[in-house]
Amino acid sequence: MTAMNAIESLHDFRRDVLPRLTAGLAAATAASLPWSTSATGILVALWLVSSLPTLDVASLRREVLSAPGGLPVVLAVIAAAGMLWSDVPWSERLNGVGLFLRLLMIPVLFAQFRRSEYSTWVGAAFLVSGTMLLALVWAMFYLGLDFGHGPGVPVKDYITQSGVFTMCAFALIYIGFERWVDRRRVLAVAAAALALLFVASIFYVSTSRTTLVVIPVLLLLVGLQRASWRASAACILAGLVVLVVMWATSPYVRVRTTSVADEIAEAEVRYTSSGARLRFWTNSLLILGEAPILGHGTGMITETFRRYADPKSSEFATNPHNQIFAVGIQLGAVGIAALLAMWAAHWRLFNRPGLAAWVGLIAVTQNIVGSLFNSHLMDFTQAWIYIFAVGVFGGAVLHDDRTVKPDDSPPRPPSPNR
Repeated sequence: MTAMNAIESLHDFRRDVLPRLTAGLAAATAASLPWSTSATGILVALWLVSSLPTLDVASLRREVLSAPGGLPVVLAVIAAAGMLWSDVPWSERLNGVGLFLRLLMIPVLFAQFRRSEYSTWVGAAFLVSGTMLLALVWAMFYLGLDFGHGPGVPVKDYITQSGVFTMCAFALIYIGFERWVDRRRVLAVAAAALALLFVASIFYVSTSRTTLVVIPVLLLLVGLQRASWRASAACILAGLVVLVVMWATSPYVRVRTTSVADEIAEAEVRYTSSGARLRFWTNSLLILGEAPILGHGTGMITETFRRYADPKSSEFATNPHNQIFAVGIQLGAVGIAALLAMWAAHWRLFNRPGLAAWVGLIAVTQNIVGSLFNSHLMDFTQAWIYIFAVGVFGGAVLHDDRTVKPDDSPPRPPSPNR
């Protein structure tokens, strides 16, 4: 009986306790993302170790055979194969492929959260963590503090912070609109007010110019998500009014935006951020032309850019600041096709009603637009934000999809006649 009791206890632990523990670790990982790379790395490892016993081969196979879950695997496999024709030491090849292997966590998260009720834990943890960071940012702003990361940036960098605040703001905008429709006006106003504080931080305290491109795109999506053209027009008009007011009252943002042309014009005589990006992109096109189909191999970005380095300078680029170029240099047109297909599959997965779908759509859209100016899937924090947002909320969307067949076959899109 003792052995039987032990087996039953183990079964109960795996069935009841372990899924909650795994979801809690996923939520803790999401909460750590705005603050610490070390904590995120540790929590990701703990989450993965705890999640694998809760899964089975059939559920993982189902996700890998679907487009949203399988295309990240395809891209990772191409990157692994790319090590074979790379021409750098194996340490650099392994470092390069490791950046792609993180994408393998997406189907694992799909499998976990497709059958889990705890995806809201992850979203709430990220929002609470972002709100705590927002409070610290405003305190620093009013007290004139600088912790070494720049004014109004307590941890990490302004690009990461702006991205986190954008996600939180637009999630709150959706929540506020839904609560207003439900006539829960106090919650709607509170959500809208907090969203404005996030956006105001971006416009008045510290911002990334990439974020200033992302925000209008997301604002347009907010309008397109509305059921009627009147609601769409009202959302877009209200957002434009807020942006125009903030633009008019924020010399900081105007200088950040209008300085792009000056930076490009002065790039020949001094280092400027915009001028450097243009050089990176020009060199990337030349490098892509050398190996257009399969690329130069995984881990070859630094080596290929070294060939085009300014002989008068001891420094050279190690990042093309564009995700398509970063993949293309290493894996050519084959890798670029896999990347674009993955983005398209994830965007299509989330292009439907519901808060989980909206959060996923924010993450995918932000990653696509941001990756035009940065290699976000190669960056630690931005990559894990994408992986967890797509994996967790993609699983939640699949969980809620009533078109899933009882035999657990991959979900089919709803019929137009329904």
